[in-house]
Amino acid sequence: MMSEKILLIDGHSILNRAFYGLPDLTNSEGKHTGAVYGFLNILFRILEEEKPQYLAVAFDLHAPTFRHQMYEAYKGTRKAMPEELREQVPLMKEVLEAMEIPIVSLEGYEADDLLGTLGRRSEQRGMEVTILSGDRDLLQLATDHVLIRIPKTTKGQTVIENYHTQEVIEKYQLRPEQIIDLKALMGDSSDNIPGIPGVGEKTATKILLAYENVENAYAHVEEIKPNKAKESLRDHYDLAQMSKALATIHTDSPVSFDYDQAKLGELYTQRAYEMFQRLEFKNLLQRFACEPQENALEKNFFFCEDLQGAETIFEKAKAQEVVGVQIFAEEGDLLGVAIAVSREEIYYVEVSGFVSGEYLADKLAQVAKQTQIAAFHVKVLLKYVNVETWTQTFGAEVAAYLLNPLKTAYDYEDIGKEYLGQIFPGRQEVVGKKGDKDALAEKPEEMKRLGCFMAYVALAVKAPLEEALREAGMERIFQEIEMPLVFTLNSMEKEGIQVEGEALRVYGEQLQVRIGELEKQICGQAGEDFNINSPKQLGAILFEKMKLPGGKKTKTGYSTAADVLDKLAPKHPIVRDILEYRQLTKLKSTYADGLAGYIGEDGRIHSTFHQTITATGRISSTEPNLQNIPIRMELGRLIRKVFVPREGCIFLDADYSQIELRVLAHMSGDEKLIQAYREAQDIHRLTASQVFHTPFEEVTDLQRRNAKAVNFGIVYGISSFGLSQDLSITRKEAADYIERYFSTYPKIKGFLDGLVKKGKEDGYVTTMFGRRRPIPELKSSNFMQRSFGERIAMNSPIQGTAADIIKIAMNRVYSRLRQEGLRSKLILQVHDELLIETWEEELEQVSEILLEEMRQAASLDVALEVDMHTGKNWYEAK
Repeated sequence: MMSEKILLIDGHSILNRAFYGLPDLTNSEGKHTGAVYGFLNILFRILEEEKPQYLAVAFDLHAPTFRHQMYEAYKGTRKAMPEELREQVPLMKEVLEAMEIPIVSLEGYEADDLLGTLGRRSEQRGMEVTILSGDRDLLQLATDHVLIRIPKTTKGQTVIENYHTQEVIEKYQLRPEQIIDLKALMGDSSDNIPGIPGVGEKTATKILLAYENVENAYAHVEEIKPNKAKESLRDHYDLAQMSKALATIHTDSPVSFDYDQAKLGELYTQRAYEMFQRLEFKNLLQRFACEPQENALEKNFFFCEDLQGAETIFEKAKAQEVVGVQIFAEEGDLLGVAIAVSREEIYYVEVSGFVSGEYLADKLAQVAKQTQIAAFHVKVLLKYVNVETWTQTFGAEVAAYLLNPLKTAYDYEDIGKEYLGQIFPGRQEVVGKKGDKDALAEKPEEMKRLGCFMAYVALAVKAPLEEALREAGMERIFQEIEMPLVFTLNSMEKEGIQVEGEALRVYGEQLQVRIGELEKQICGQAGEDFNINSPKQLGAILFEKMKLPGGKKTKTGYSTAADVLDKLAPKHPIVRDILEYRQLTKLKSTYADGLAGYIGEDGRIHSTFHQTITATGRISSTEPNLQNIPIRMELGRLIRKVFVPREGCIFLDADYSQIELRVLAHMSGDEKLIQAYREAQDIHRLTASQVFHTPFEEVTDLQRRNAKAVNFGIVYGISSFGLSQDLSITRKEAADYIERYFSTYPKIKGFLDGLVKKGKEDGYVTTMFGRRRPIPELKSSNFMQRSFGERIAMNSPIQGTAADIIKIAMNRVYSRLRQEGLRSKLILQVHDELLIETWEEELEQVSEILLEEMRQAASLDVALEVDMHTGKNWYEAK
């Protein structure tokens, strides 16, 4: 019969390890959760591997222990626990209690003593014991029946070292109990155990192999070699004895423990499920077999599939001021609609033999003419339902994004929990990652209920979200920028942009020819054929065979990252060729080959534009990303030639000139920079003239390039180190450039410092229009994180204001084109650039609209300058 097994976990040690091993996660309430999440992942992994019958977690208490009474400086060198970790300790305990896992603590004793005591007791009961800890002190507890498991990170992966008696001997040449004597001699800096002076691990091990323990070594102290160790032990035996006492884990501490309570039962309790929901550990919820308790709301859910009932529901909806709506749809087909006509009356109308998707779309459009529709994903709704203006909708996702732009997703259940204080079933836990069509086919009842919950929450969160927007001063940005933008982006997605498939194929062939030429050149210069795409082979060629300077050895070879090669480029032509080769192969795979798969039956690419992704408010695009097409190299720019207007149209392209620098001039109020823009001076040449004390006319191209790097670097909160890297100059020279820049434009320094100060005081910074960007990094205990936060504080108001301005311009251009009954359409936005597909006969009128609306999008102390061009393809227009 197999022995029973108990798993004992060192709570603080594993929580600490999880904290430093994972990004700093937070939930929508702002609670730090990363360490708890990491702890749980380690716990589940160990449970699957060990399959124990008993489980307990030991935690240290804040009170002093007997070791502190013995030696006041014990653990005195340890840094204070970061606040982000400290607040997760009680949270971790709460999670363990919810999972009904016993927590063991005892005043005056450390968790190590409790683990040692319970390990020894359990072994004496005939049990197999596994102790999980990151602390190697516990190796002294290893026996043939007590396994010590120590997680460590190797090559970015967590591996776990396992130690019974034999493994300790193999690793340290010493038996487990001798680990105590090892610490007595060599000390332990992490616990501030002194040991004896001048004796390290190697010497201590040698002494113990000869004399077994500290006491016997002292009895033969005159025989010990080297002399330095002999004298140290002879003169400091009292220190060795105290260190041994400090290092000894007590295996007989008076801790009470109930094995019946520690018997491993059902961890995935209802309470734990609700807690995981609150902490937003969504991918851990699938471990729960328990169904969420029936929500009291469900008594207000009604399902309809007949035409008469549907008519009644839509008539009721028209009579309301606002209704909550959730649609299920896929591939152009509307499959079902949930409507919350009130908090007490929520209906799901499904497509059936009597009710078609077209009927539902038409009825919802009628509702929108008389009633405001609150929904989570308004842009998705617009793909199926014709809604005239943004005022007929309320976008809960957009509102929640404005209030907290740092989240990665804005799921309805999280928004409901945050603003209604209620727990709702999440889509992923109900149907996983299935699309609407498959989910409705496999779990129709669950999906109908889910739809009703989503419609209810969309309606119920409207008032608290609006109140939160008012309190944050962002009601106007929501109403005048973000909600109108939903309609602008929807129009852009529907229109798409035409691509010449044949031109794309030819472009790919041109790239391949040049890639082939570069392969030959590179291998020729290297003197052998090798795989250029293999960093290991490339590193060996550059730094071992060709002996190029600056090689950084890593565990897998030499680093050939872009920053390393950029510095090497002036040293040898092969590096320039490799950089070009990399750019072209990426161009081919991502664009020449990749874009072809996105061309629709209409010959157009319909990219998806996202407005709730970036923390600064910038729009991003995916499937495909049309905002990241390379423009630095001519061959990269040429891909724009494959984007063409439809027959009878021409492309009209406009972009803002130096918008972020103009925003900086306005927001800082720096008179010199404002005056330079008003006089239409070359800003980079002027800056070079001032910074390098050179007459304006005598500024060299290199000086202008360096000044340009400083100008744009300042916008991004660049450090002297960052600038030194960009310009390949010393850090001292870079610091001098920055100092001279701030002397030239004195108000800019005060403005940027003020942003950091305000960010620290308020926890956020704002754009000119009131958009908030929270900066939790400013309160981090980590210096690098705080420095990153300071750069964000300096950059976000500038970049965010520029993003607001382009959004205002987009909305106004889209609105004017519609109001004036024009067929021309806004089809693309790339940061500071707008692209319109203009009918040739409308070109003059559209040009006036585009120029006017872009220039008047914001009132700054400096003019918003716009560069505008036309062309028969995007390349020509740009």
